[in-house]
Amino acid sequence: MAAEPRSSLSYRTTGSTCLHPLSELLGIPLDQVNFVACQLFALFAAFWFRLYLSPGKTSPDVRHAFATIFGIYFVIFCFGWYSVHLFVLVLTCYGIMVTASISNVHRYSFFVAMGYLTICHISRIYIFHYGILTTDFSGPLMIVTQKITTLAFQVHDGLGRRAEDLSSEQHRLAVKAIPSFLEYVSYLLNFMSVIAGPCNNFQDYIAFIEGRHTHMKLLEVNWKEKGFHSLPEPSPTGAVMHKLCMTLVSLLLFLTLTKTFPVTSLVDDWFVHEANFLTRLCYLYIVMQASKPKYYFAWTLGHRVQRQVQSSAEFMSHLTGERPKSFSKSAVWESLFPIPFSVTQGVFVEYQALCYEELKADAVNNAAGFGFSGVDKNGNFSWDLLSNLNIWKIETATSFKMYVENWNIQTATWLKRVCYERVPWYPTVLTFILSALWHGVYPGYYFTFLTGILVTLAARTVRKNCRCYFLSSKALKVVYDVVTWAVTQLAVSYTVAPFVMLAVEPTISLYKCMYFYLHIVSLLIILFLPIKPQAHNQRRPQTLNSVNKKKMD
Repeated sequence: MAAEPRSSLSYRTTGSTCLHPLSELLGIPLDQVNFVACQLFALFAAFWFRLYLSPGKTSPDVRHAFATIFGIYFVIFCFGWYSVHLFVLVLTCYGIMVTASISNVHRYSFFVAMGYLTICHISRIYIFHYGILTTDFSGPLMIVTQKITTLAFQVHDGLGRRAEDLSSEQHRLAVKAIPSFLEYVSYLLNFMSVIAGPCNNFQDYIAFIEGRHTHMKLLEVNWKEKGFHSLPEPSPTGAVMHKLCMTLVSLLLFLTLTKTFPVTSLVDDWFVHEANFLTRLCYLYIVMQASKPKYYFAWTLGHRVQRQVQSSAEFMSHLTGERPKSFSKSAVWESLFPIPFSVTQGVFVEYQALCYEELKADAVNNAAGFGFSGVDKNGNFSWDLLSNLNIWKIETATSFKMYVENWNIQTATWLKRVCYERVPWYPTVLTFILSALWHGVYPGYYFTFLTGILVTLAARTVRKNCRCYFLSSKALKVVYDVVTWAVTQLAVSYTVAPFVMLAVEPTISLYKCMYFYLHIVSLLIILFLPIKPQAHNQRRPQTLNSVNKKKMD
């Protein structure tokens, strides 16, 4: 199947076509132009919302209404009739919220939201084969799913559980009354996060709308002890400018570093057949490092989730065992996915451009005055409540756990709150499975998350058995930190490679040429190192009842 002309690709969208002349002028697909336009408009709208619709000037209902109307308009502008999926899910789950029993509202909401999302993932990829090239509507659907389930569990905590059975965090975030319809749709569809996320808590959002957000956070940290003589009014302008600068730096790195070391090079002839094992190990690390700037860009501006598709002839060259001088790119894709190349090529281009916009949503929320987290240890205002990554902690992580906790922070927090802290058995395994289902149905995701389970269990076992021997002196601790840093970075590179490759064949090709070394080492560690079992109550957060008992003791 021949690739369609750029002009055809740029026009095929279910969203608005009013910017088609600009799309033609720039040579950028129309769906991308629409998305960028919405994000830029959202940034300006956020400043306007904070200045002219501040809590002191208007009522919470007006703020809810404007935030919702803008959000619905942005969704329809970007996705057209695909936005119906979003509205159907929101209305269905609100029906569950007001009709289901409190003892079951979280279960029904979870299974309906996750079930609908999974059906959309499957139909979009394997049934309709991206039949209409459009901005990936599953991104907003994934964010809304997180919010629906988060709110349902917090309503259950507030109305269906005893206060003494809740952890301190669950008690703080518990919702004590069923939200009104306006509050519900505003929380799920507000313009600050409906397109690009990230997920946030209902209590924090309502406090922001009602004007209690910053004061509440300042009271939590005791602002007088931080050197303030009166309750300050933090401005987000500095944080927004900082995040926009991070966006530009990440974009520059992507245009240079990421383009120089593409993921497709991991299946070319040199890497698979000629390089030695140590070279492959180092090169895999470099390629995975080079793939990070697009996510750094994306999650500073927002949390838009896109499906990455690698349109590379090298995949076909390796998988078929042939080395032809030229061959059809459509054949490459038909061997990897049942999706026309003309469509997947556009999706890949869309992914590369739009993932940068994910950084923008954090800045958009901050510009509206949402995202204040208090005062840091240096007495500076902090606007990282909705931040999705900590670049410094990622690059200096000395454990797989530390790395995961600082990468895609809001999704990791959601997984912890709705799964890890609540399931009675196999929390690590079930959390990885939920994460894979939420991300989508590409086989590469499941390779990554199943490998992640092994690596997590092995890393936990090694830490429990070995770390104590390196704490006797600073020199030994430095050695331990350096070694664990190197192992962590290599393990992450090995684990996440299938996530960006997506398909089975290139993943198996990569792991075969790496001799499945991390799988084998992890299994040997789990099987032969002594396991020190962790008590169930050690994993679960402390409840208020357990805290009170300790105080009495």
